[in-house]
Amino acid sequence: MAVFAPAVVYSPEIEHRQADEEETIAELATVFTGMARTVAEHEGHAHRAVHAKGHALLNGRFRVLDGLPAELAHGLFATAGSYEALVRLSSPPAEQLPDNVSTPRAMAVKILGVDGPRVDGGDELHSQDFLMVNGPAFSTPGAHGFLRSAKLLAATTERMPRTKQALSATLRGAEAALEAVGGQSATLKALGGEPRHHPLGETYFTQVPFLYGPYMAKFSWVPVSPALLALTGAPLPSGADAQREAVAAFFADLSAPVEWELRVQLCRDLEKMPIEDASVAWPEAISPFVAVGRLQVGAQPSWNAAAAAREDALAFAPWHALAAHRPLGSLNRARRVVMAASRQFRSQFNRCPLHEPGTAQG
Repeated sequence: MAVFAPAVVYSPEIEHRQADEEETIAELATVFTGMARTVAEHEGHAHRAVHAKGHALLNGRFRVLDGLPAELAHGLFATAGSYEALVRLSSPPAEQLPDNVSTPRAMAVKILGVDGPRVDGGDELHSQDFLMVNGPAFSTPGAHGFLRSAKLLAATTERMPRTKQALSATLRGAEAALEAVGGQSATLKALGGEPRHHPLGETYFTQVPFLYGPYMAKFSWVPVSPALLALTGAPLPSGADAQREAVAAFFADLSAPVEWELRVQLCRDLEKMPIEDASVAWPEAISPFVAVGRLQVGAQPSWNAAAAAREDALAFAPWHALAAHRPLGSLNRARRVVMAASRQFRSQFNRCPLHEPGTAQG
């Protein structure tokens, strides 16, 4: 049996802000709110400033595993329990682009009815949100690189839709060639080179770290049911709403509920598993992902007019969290401000207050 180094205990000096971080974050908020405003003025409705296109909103149930070792029994995972959950599948950027422009997939889960001390800066009182995308590392280390990427994205928002589809096809070819020789590029995927695979077969990662009680960790949603694993790498047909249609067909025909594991990867080496550099995938040879919970989702309509309206009134954010799972690092500090600004603009433009759901039904 492999023996791993002990988990690193968090201390405040592990996090360090660059001198101009606050100015960078303020500019990020301006850029992302500007993208949301551009889309809203063009379409007459405000969407999220990133991951705007929803493909599914699902009701599920999350179960914390019983008998976790002491190292893993913290925060939400301190005791076994079962919770209602909401699952949103989506893709970036700020526009409702056709799925022929293939950008990364995202899976956000809101676990409901979670009691305990809350993180400062969150605006929900009983939710624990986990936001993940289908890649282990972010395209830039921190907020400064994020700003450069955001400005590039903002310059093309609501422009050249046909050009974007052609560019996406070219980038997918480049990404496929790179993966054929054992590599991959988060940048190519973010710009439209994401392989056009079924979103339900993907493994999702937070990419950025969080507190895990006294420790630090990253999280991952991993499909474990055979019906989900059969979709890993499965191609999607062309179509403006191919992901939405594929997910709807899957859950309409489901004969038994399917499950994802929530896995945690504890930081065991600060040099090789940095907190402030999100572009580094933490090596699993040093600290493998370990299961701490299971998410179960059964047959149901995954998208219709009612789901779209309900999704519009929801907010998913990493700062909707217990204090024991406070977001860490530059990108998470940026997300706290940028996502709050996006939520405020969306709510005001649509004249629709966002709310924390009490149950999975509403």
